[in-house]
Amino acid sequence: MPFAEQPVRRVAAAEGVRPSGPWPHTIPAVRQLLTDGLDLDPGVTFLVGENGTGKSTLVEAIAVAYGLSPEGGSTGARLTTRATESPLADELLLTRGVGGKRAGFFLRAETMHGFYTYLEDNPRPSGPADVAFHEMSHGESFLTLINDRFTRRGFYCLDEPESALSFSSSLAVVGVLNRLAESGSQVLCATHSPVIAALPGATILETGDWGIRKTVWEDLELVQNWRAYLRHPEQYLRHII
Repeated sequence: MPFAEQPVRRVAAAEGVRPSGPWPHTIPAVRQLLTDGLDLDPGVTFLVGENGTGKSTLVEAIAVAYGLSPEGGSTGARLTTRATESPLADELLLTRGVGGKRAGFFLRAETMHGFYTYLEDNPRPSGPADVAFHEMSHGESFLTLINDRFTRRGFYCLDEPESALSFSSSLAVVGVLNRLAESGSQVLCATHSPVIAALPGATILETGDWGIRKTVWEDLELVQNWRAYLRHPEQYLRHII
């Protein structure tokens, strides 16, 4: 997909916004985004980092600035139960690609149960009937939703989709993300999963005390920690058991 045609080319601070306010401006990754801006590559971009480093805050804010519901869904979904999102979306300016598709979807793991109820209360006006997500296991519903809804060319945001997925289901999601990239869609995904983050050709951004830095899968702290644990779990467990 040519850079000019991708749904989101760049994310930056809106005019007049300075990274000097309260939370979430105090998060180094958010502060860096508001100071320097962030160019988004075509295809799949992963945000990886420890809890509290801002990856989910960034994905949520970019999704909302794009026009997606903060609690998940497509550009047409308007699910609202309790507003817990940060004000960051209102402080962002997205540079969209000329001719870029406007379709999109935000999968936010912590609000999916409510989103399934929203789908039941707001069925599709035409086409096939919605899947009965509540009748599935947690992992089955996630994977089915991704396969059912991630079909149109557009901008897809995911916040920790692996929270409900087994190893094999995580591999299946990697296949879906690869298919989206090959079809010209753009993906922004926050993840703790070394399985999902291993997608070949993806851009990986690591968040931390340093802000945001571009890296490769082999150098991720996440990958190094899992490798060390799987080699010698007793070295970690003896400190907590």
